[in-house]
Amino acid sequence: MSQVSYYTAEGLQNLKDELYQMKVVERPKISQQIAEARDKGDLSENAEYDAAKEAQGLLEAKISKLENVIANARLIDESQIDSSRVFILSKVKIKNLNNNALMEYTLVAENEANLALKKISVDSPIGKGLLGLTVGEVAEVQVPAGMVKFEVVEISR
Repeated sequence: MSQVSYYTAEGLQNLKDELYQMKVVERPKISQQIAEARDKGDLSENAEYDAAKEAQGLLEAKISKLENVIANARLIDESQIDSSRVFILSKVKIKNLNNNALMEYTLVAENEANLALKKISVDSPIGKGLLGLTVGEVAEVQVPAGMVKFEVVEISR
């Protein structure tokens, strides 16, 4: 069963670029390694051949998985998203009520999450807790350190 995932235009393009790289650059490189190893003679004791075949199998599995993800990807239409509530692609300023720290995150699809860029997944505990809230509402989120309360301070696009 395939799961539908939602992506921004940039996120979907990154997936397509990654697939292109695997198919056009990496696949021929592995085929070349297999051909070179095959030319060395007896395949029954050829470690290079075995390693190249294993790498080929792993690459083909990655390609298949990525093709499936792209086939089930849906582009997010930002114009259809209510900006008064927290949804995917919302930039949210939240206040940790335990220590009064202010944080700002953008909620994105799981594959686009990058904490260094302050992008968290809508499937993460904090992302799930914030979804659907409006400014002033409080989310109680279970994190590894325990229960944390976050107040939504600001929502933007």
